Amino acid sequence: MEEKIQIRILPDGRIQAETLGIKGEKCTDYIMILENLLNAQAVQAEYTKEFYETEQVSQQQTEQISFKNINK
Repeated sequence: MEEKIQIRILPDGRIQAETLGIKGEKCTDYIMILENLLNAQAVQAEYTKEFYETEQVSQQQTEQISFKNINK
């Protein structure tokens, strides 16, 4: 799933933000960013099921091989 942030502005002026596709504690990194962008302060946080999931990271290893010319 693509990482997204969904922002809702409610009729009473409150703002709700929800992270989608962001697993683990990484989602909390966006709180300060959103506070700055929206000129607001977070007053309540609820964690989604994705907060408790671990992010799967794939790692690829490459090997560099050097060849020496023996035909001198």
